[in-house]
Amino acid sequence: MAYDKDLLGAIAATRLGLGARGDEIAQASADPQGWLLTQIRPGGADLFRAEMPSVPERLAEYRQIGLARRQAQMSTGTGAGTATEAPAPDVVQEVRRLIRENAGQDISSRLQLAAATNAAFRERWALFWANHFTVSGVKGITANLIGPFEQEAIRPRVFGRFEDLLVASSGHQAMLLYLDQAQSVGPTSPAAMRAGRNGRRVGLNENLAREILELHTVGVEAGYSQADVTEFARAMTGWSIGTEREGADQEGRFVFRDNAHEPGARVIMGRRYEDGGYDQARAVMRDLAASPNTAHHLATKIARHFVADDPPPSLTERLASAYTESRGDLAVVARSLITAPETWTPLPAKFKTPYEFMVSSWRAAGTSPGEIAKVAPVMASMGMRTFAAPSPKGWPDDTASWAAPDGIIKRMAWSETFSTQAVGERDPVTLAQNALGARLTSLGAKTIARAETRAEGLSILLMSPEFQRR
Repeated sequence: MAYDKDLLGAIAATRLGLGARGDEIAQASADPQGWLLTQIRPGGADLFRAEMPSVPERLAEYRQIGLARRQAQMSTGTGAGTATEAPAPDVVQEVRRLIRENAGQDISSRLQLAAATNAAFRERWALFWANHFTVSGVKGITANLIGPFEQEAIRPRVFGRFEDLLVASSGHQAMLLYLDQAQSVGPTSPAAMRAGRNGRRVGLNENLAREILELHTVGVEAGYSQADVTEFARAMTGWSIGTEREGADQEGRFVFRDNAHEPGARVIMGRRYEDGGYDQARAVMRDLAASPNTAHHLATKIARHFVADDPPPSLTERLASAYTESRGDLAVVARSLITAPETWTPLPAKFKTPYEFMVSSWRAAGTSPGEIAKVAPVMASMGMRTFAAPSPKGWPDDTASWAAPDGIIKRMAWSETFSTQAVGERDPVTLAQNALGARLTSLGAKTIARAETRAEGLSILLMSPEFQRR
């Protein structure tokens, strides 16, 4: 790389990190690539909550909502033979409040980590994979489980083997509920036969199988068929969540129900998989993770997220080769991204999402997010309701999705309010130099210096093209 180290340090902190904090650019400038490489570690990404209620505990909380609702619908009579007296409406609201509190604490802790971390590349890498394997709170029951899903399935494995990350995310209770896999039953399985005799309807659900193929692994360009989706869904039958029937030690945990698994061999994307219960779907995932189509699909998404909406083909090829040659070692892929010359082009081509914009603003000002009850509505107004991506595709990763006039106006309004509260007695030009380093243009510095107030100067910084892009 022939660029000045000060510029490379700024790129490291602003493009590959989450926005510069304090003297971060100065630290990175000494060895930009080395500064990033040291953030890759076998143990994965940082956890944002040291203590978190378990998934079974949170599912038990959610079940209380159903119980309270059922009780609320019963008669309030107290005479002999009458139903139990219904609870007051605030009982239902209290349980809902507890679940909102769980999710709110998870979101708040994640934002606090992002605003304060000294390993911002590691955090950005984790956020990328959390979005790749999206579980969304748009379905009520999953809102309570996204924090545990990210902490348990995603973060420990983001620098490990992709196959392990795929299996862990696919079998986590949050994903099984979000994409309705927990209720999927093989059409000719013992469980389906018994349900039919009892007059109950059960059936195959293809949601998770489809999203694994389309979004998580090979991508639509791989040319798989509807028959492949159906056969993969049949292979995955039995992947579910324990209930009281399995016993207290299994309730709310991942279980494989052999009696719900569709018997027989499967042919998926030209490969035959013998019946093996749980191992049948596991074998499919192993082959999907090793596919060249998966290597290309993931490489394209990584290059698009970190470098440009339309990334250089050479970068995509470089990352795909790193993936294939390392057999899906994500630490190797991360190192390939960091050392690729295409990653370090001076032009900032990525437009920040609302999450990135607010996090980088806190980092630039050296402040913390504050109360989630105040932060979450602002981010939602900008179009990015945290933990609630609109679909399994996750949040979009392109400029057109975030640079609409209404979104820019919302950013401006928040910047003005935030700057008034955050700037204090500090010089906004100094803040700009720390936040952007060599990326700060002379025009930008002059405009900030000419602001009538310090708060206005900080607001100008946050809304400047240099800050809005990475």
